[in-house]
Amino acid sequence: MDTNRFVVEVKKGPAKTDATVRVANFNEIYSDFKPTHASHQASRCAQCGVPFCQHGCPLSNNIPDWLRLTAEGRPQEAYELSAATSTLPEICGRICPQDRLCEGSCVLEQSGWENVTIGSVERYINDMAFEEGWIQPIEPEIERSQSIAIIGAGPAGIAAADRLRTLGYKVTIYDRYDRAGGLLVYGIPSFKLEKHVVARRTDRLAQSGVEFVMNCNIGEDITFEELREKHDAILVATGVYKARRLSVPTANPTGVIAALDYLITANKISFGDDIADFNSGKLNADGKNVVVVGGGDTAMDCVRTAIRQGAKSVTCVYRRDRANMPGSDREVSNAEEEGVRFEWLSAPKAILDNHGTVAGLRIQRMRLTTPDAQGRQGIEDIHGAEADLPADLIIEALGFEPENLPVMFNEPGLEVTRWGTLKTMAGEFQTTVSGVFAAGDIVRGASLVVWAVREGQDAAADIHHYLSTELLAQPANDDVTSLPESLHAGAAE
Repeated sequence: MDTNRFVVEVKKGPAKTDATVRVANFNEIYSDFKPTHASHQASRCAQCGVPFCQHGCPLSNNIPDWLRLTAEGRPQEAYELSAATSTLPEICGRICPQDRLCEGSCVLEQSGWENVTIGSVERYINDMAFEEGWIQPIEPEIERSQSIAIIGAGPAGIAAADRLRTLGYKVTIYDRYDRAGGLLVYGIPSFKLEKHVVARRTDRLAQSGVEFVMNCNIGEDITFEELREKHDAILVATGVYKARRLSVPTANPTGVIAALDYLITANKISFGDDIADFNSGKLNADGKNVVVVGGGDTAMDCVRTAIRQGAKSVTCVYRRDRANMPGSDREVSNAEEEGVRFEWLSAPKAILDNHGTVAGLRIQRMRLTTPDAQGRQGIEDIHGAEADLPADLIIEALGFEPENLPVMFNEPGLEVTRWGTLKTMAGEFQTTVSGVFAAGDIVRGASLVVWAVREGQDAAADIHHYLSTELLAQPANDDVTSLPESLHAGAAE
């Protein structure tokens, strides 16, 4: 393959629906590549001796190799290589902030040429894998008698279930919601990730023998102790759901809501559910002046959802400038195209209310300070520079914190860090309770889906090692020959 195609082949992403059209629905705004388009874009990869794209990917995906295979017209082999390191590649291809990860690390990008469209090619080859029937239910080489409970049907739990079922374990996923997928289903809008894309992954797990127990709150519907008695190991992959709230003077008027409540409701409406708080207007932006406070991808999901719901105006307030925004630059650009207004270097100062109903948000203008030794700029108030923004609905998109799981689960043996995340052993995923593991946001704090996938897969490997080691550590006088055949297989590995 010619490794200098980037000189003659310009970067060109998949087709994107025009903003005037896409704001009228919740469909994904990017199309899949056509075969020739995908191979041409994949051919731009320079096949670097040191692939920084792979280093920039939390999953260490074999990016140059499956780009080469795609460019050579070998998509099935490209898919197989992509799936070897990632259990949710077509999902990561859609929602990863590639500009900050693989594509941002691309040598072409760093050297002045435009990066390879890695995420779009990843999506293309894995969507094709489903369409062509290359992805089938998991058929383990051996079946083991041991079972694992996974608490949480989000990306970390799904990734772990895939790996554990492949190893032959019995897997049961417990989740508080009525549909599997966690924030992939209820936290991310369909215009970024259509729900059938998630459903075909969870359906595949169900067809592979993974059991899903939905609408199940651990500590209420089933105790944590009952789970420990029923299963040989437990993986806690709950994510973090507790919303951070505004700390400004307020009389707590109606019309101030948490981002996740808003997004969950919007996604349930897209499923056709009847939600009272949406019908009443409490969690509905239709006809309202909406102000979203925050600068991450959740804030972008909220502003773009509000536009689609028919908001009168939508404004995003963020205390730093665009260059320092934590969210994806691609998402900010999409929001701007769709009519969202940004108030950069502005911090909320007070919520204005009118007889118990929100009337607006007072903001304080900010400026960046001189960079510190690490190059990080602080922010400070500009004295006397304030402004009032009209608002009928204020959405707090300030991030998420862990719930108090030791209390929720009534398991005081689970230790937490000073941030409230579950404490695990150094370099491992096992918690302070034997046989109980944790992965994803509940360990690392609110983070990216790709990190949840990585940790779910790694935690599965830890669980497999733990269960295999437990078998090997049996007392010498145990009659190992009386064990089921599946356990012999586990002990032999």
